[in-house]
Amino acid sequence: MYCPFCAAEDTKVIDSRLVADGVQVRRRRECLSCHERFTTYETAELVMPRIIKQNGNREPFDEEKLRAGFQRALEKRPVSVESIESVISQIKHSLRATGEREINSRVLGELVMDSLKQLDQVAYVRFASVYRSFQDIAEFRDAIERLEAEPRRPVDSDA
Repeated sequence: MYCPFCAAEDTKVIDSRLVADGVQVRRRRECLSCHERFTTYETAELVMPRIIKQNGNREPFDEEKLRAGFQRALEKRPVSVESIESVISQIKHSLRATGEREINSRVLGELVMDSLKQLDQVAYVRFASVYRSFQDIAEFRDAIERLEAEPRRPVDSDA
């Protein structure tokens, strides 16, 4: 670690602590040359798998695109931002937990569908109609009937 004051290479760690719910390490350091002290923060760099689109193209996972999809589906629905962020975090965790370097977009789409089904059933039907390219009212009816037939799991939501 270079000293930000004199650019010396040798520093020593004086104190280390976990911060941000244990996902970050705060280190207090001292330069061995100029004796100035400074703080650094370390976080693990977790690589998300690439997404294989239906047309075969590969693209990096885009959290903002995922968030925008949730916001579009949940527009004007009584679901808190915290609930959306929690679901996005769970989806990212699920993708990383596969250990795969590439994931088919269908896998991601199904994770989104399952999450929306639990968050808000209207948003689920909205998303499903676009994701599954509903062509007529019968497909909407089928989706709603399948949804009504499933037992509803409780969700920890601030909605």
